[in-house]
Amino acid sequence: MIHFDVTKSGAGRHRSGLMRVNARLREELGPAAAEVRWPNWNRIVSGGDWFLTAELFSEAERPGFTAFVEAHPCGLAAIFSDAIPLKHPHITWPQSVARHPGYMKLLARFDRVWAISDASRRELVEFWQWQGLERTPPVDVLVLGADFNAQPRVRFRPPTSVLRLLSIGILEPRKNQMFLLDVCGDLWAEGVAFELHVVGRVNPHFGAAIVARIKALRRKYPACLRYHAAASDAVVAGLYATARATAFPTLAEGCGLPPLESLWMGVPCVCSDLPVLRENADGGGCLPVPLNDCEAWKAALRRVLSDDAFHAWLTDEATSRPLPRWADTAQTLLRSLR
Repeated sequence: MIHFDVTKSGAGRHRSGLMRVNARLREELGPAAAEVRWPNWNRIVSGGDWFLTAELFSEAERPGFTAFVEAHPCGLAAIFSDAIPLKHPHITWPQSVARHPGYMKLLARFDRVWAISDASRRELVEFWQWQGLERTPPVDVLVLGADFNAQPRVRFRPPTSVLRLLSIGILEPRKNQMFLLDVCGDLWAEGVAFELHVVGRVNPHFGAAIVARIKALRRKYPACLRYHAAASDAVVAGLYATARATAFPTLAEGCGLPPLESLWMGVPCVCSDLPVLRENADGGGCLPVPLNDCEAWKAALRRVLSDDAFHAWLTDEATSRPLPRWADTAQTLLRSLR
């Protein structure tokens, strides 16, 4: 039996990357996994059982959890997302920054760990080496699914005259929406006609300035900018259906689900040229652009919006290339945890 940790995700209402991973894995694991919440866990475990978590945790948040890990009542497996709180503490929740070193050290006591990208795998292994930990578990890469809404993949996108960009992600400095808004503002000022739809909840610690910038641009270009604070998967799918491309100028990611999900919907993605995003972007349908290079981003977006032949080529790549599914992700875990 797999005891699947939903301590936080079970009560979560938003669909962050971590919540997406938990929700889709839970759906695809089906009856092979049973939900558990700390500390209200009254299930009897045996040596052949597994505790599987994709959540972040600390002893302060889960009193007694360290003792549980040390006692090893069953196999312990974890999915590791990233070391972003350590690499970018100035734009990360202070609570996350404080929690992350202890969390990453505790992962070394697990039996199996999967990282959601090769870049994240290297970060975790290098952290353990830096800490001088001699006994650590194997760390493999777990390929995440692109089918965010559990719907069939879009295999054909008819040509459209609608010039609409879509940006999805929590409003915070790491997602770099402020930069994207500046780039789009410059393009609008230069007379390039298109819509930008921004989707994402607001990070209450960092997001106010981004909301203020959206409101200012809305006043200046009311027909060009839309903000969707809370959108269901159905609403997001509808936005994809009318989008010419997505824009993902992020500063750092553990994997970067939005480009994968964009490709699933048959929509090309203009994204930051980061090694972690290249792991998926190099398969086609994406246009990587140097990080925070305003002129390069303006040229890339202008080309995607105006060059129909180039856009058709990207769309063909997006709709025809191989993409991973969450069912495959779940099967990888099931084979390994037997």
